[in-house]
Amino acid sequence: MVSLEPPLCDFGASAPQFKLLGVDGKTWVLQECMGRNGLLVMFICNHCPYVKAVHARILRDTRDLKGLGVESVAIMSNDTLNYPDDSYENMQRIAAEFNYSFPYLYDETQEAARAYGAVCTPDFFGYNAAFELQYRGRLDASRKETAPEGTRRDLYEAMKLVANTGHGPNKQTSSIGCSIKWKEETH
Repeated sequence: MVSLEPPLCDFGASAPQFKLLGVDGKTWVLQECMGRNGLLVMFICNHCPYVKAVHARILRDTRDLKGLGVESVAIMSNDTLNYPDDSYENMQRIAAEFNYSFPYLYDETQEAARAYGAVCTPDFFGYNAAFELQYRGRLDASRKETAPEGTRRDLYEAMKLVANTGHGPNKQTSSIGCSIKWKEETH
């Protein structure tokens, strides 16, 4: 398992378009996911210990952000052949088991991950209502272990600022996680 830190925020970068199958059987596009005050795009998966460490906090923060007019979408881009825990069927099971309040989308071709420049799970991209990137950082100080209760909610606080002002914080700390499990190139 390789742990990676993604680059920091490229303020103002436009959100790449996508058209992906959700665990609900619906095909979703970027515009359908946007909230009135912003959108959080998360690259997550089912098996990663970094995602598991913050899973409950992701669910909490996405519900809290919804109340601020910021919607969320999760995208799973891993190679499911070599990582069957991340299969579409397991994505459906996890989303149902934990009652996801956001679309959970399968990036089978890995084109969305490449377009966004996602490098790890979890990898968070926070956009304002104009689809301009304002946050590319961590959820909180958790790593493979959940940070103590009361830890600053970096992602939530950043997206709250985006919801209220349209701009993210100047100071951001990179997320950290397992590398995206890229498919082997076939020639």
